[in-house]
Amino acid sequence: MASPLLAARLLVLCLLCGGACAAAKRRYLSVSMDELLGGSSKKAHVDCPPWNKSAPSPHRPRGIPISYPPTIPPAEAPAVTIPDSTGTSLGTLEFVVTVGFGTPAQTYTLMFDTGSDVSWIQCLPCSGHCYKQHDPIFDPTKSATYSAVPCGHPQCAAAGGKCSSNGTCLYKVQYGDGSSTAGVLSHETLSLTSARALPGFAFGCGETNLGDFGDVDGLIGLGRGQLSLSSQAAASFGAAFSYCLPSYNTSHGYLTIGTTTPASGSDGVRYTAMIQKQDYPSFYFVDLVSIVVGGFVLPVPPILFTRDGTLLDSGTVLTYLPPEAYTALRDRFKFTMTQYKPAPAYDPFDTCYDFAGQNAIFMPLVSFKFSDGSSFDLSPFGVLIFPDDTAPATGCLAFVPRPSTMPFTIVGNTQQRNTEMIYDVAAEKIGFVSGSC
Repeated sequence: MASPLLAARLLVLCLLCGGACAAAKRRYLSVSMDELLGGSSKKAHVDCPPWNKSAPSPHRPRGIPISYPPTIPPAEAPAVTIPDSTGTSLGTLEFVVTVGFGTPAQTYTLMFDTGSDVSWIQCLPCSGHCYKQHDPIFDPTKSATYSAVPCGHPQCAAAGGKCSSNGTCLYKVQYGDGSSTAGVLSHETLSLTSARALPGFAFGCGETNLGDFGDVDGLIGLGRGQLSLSSQAAASFGAAFSYCLPSYNTSHGYLTIGTTTPASGSDGVRYTAMIQKQDYPSFYFVDLVSIVVGGFVLPVPPILFTRDGTLLDSGTVLTYLPPEAYTALRDRFKFTMTQYKPAPAYDPFDTCYDFAGQNAIFMPLVSFKFSDGSSFDLSPFGVLIFPDDTAPATGCLAFVPRPSTMPFTIVGNTQQRNTEMIYDVAAEKIGFVSGSC
């Protein structure tokens, strides 16, 4: 028999759904605290990842062997699938994969980013600056397949067309947070697995790398530009890629280059149009028009989103909404969560709750709606975040208002967790498959 407290919660949910209890499964989520916090069997937090980057978990292996057997859907030939994971043990808030560079192949753990094109690793002789990384820095002289890209090569023009005095192509990438990488644009064999490789892969051999990259060995660019991994691999694997960012910090998701079958047990793919903006040709935009919280459409005009556009970015941790939209989301979320004890704000989150003693949490389903009628339903891991290891039962609404300096709305990787994100570049569409990892 249901307890009085549980019955009261269900009554609240029915009232909030307009009395339509049959629709509650679609409008509200029920998730156990063990599942949200990882449980004793998983021993993980859903803190995505810890905000104190100086104190990564000492219990997590520092790197993933290239042959690690992940739980992933089978890739259709000629696609290739590799495991991904959080970079918390390497001091980064990004998600990482491990691949091989050179002949013989040396393994490197790299963050992957849909918001940039050039892939790079740190290279000797580090003529400018190399930060401390997890693996030995790549030595081009020890690879039988390394070569510098000459100035006249078309890929040099794609990298900016700058040349050194000896006729080799130079590259430089400046990121939004002020970090940067610069060095020699190069060709090398990229081993995605021990059996699947991409010869002649153009990448940056970084000799001056500045900023906070944690201990990762570099970056894989998955943007729309000519130099991204997805673009260079299109002829071999198809003009598509997908990934699933794991729910837990000690579990694995996957990154697939090429077309693959969605994870078994999923509810199918929901596609929306992939939008390209002339000012940002490498970015993946979608036409977000509204946000629904527990079946309630936020009273926000669509132009608030469509005027500047909405970017999907695996390399941004949080989701940044227009301030008016964030306020509406926060207020509606608070309205549906009155049965829980408020907790102090935890920067940058201003809406937090103390869930100590709760066996399960009932929360509204948050869904992004697009102009073509499609939608993206967030998992519980994309709605609540547990950022404080010293207060593990404190969960916060995992959204923040967009600063005035940010030119568009961004859907970050926290909201993408547990969902397969499918980038079908050839068909100009992006798909969402909930509950995929």
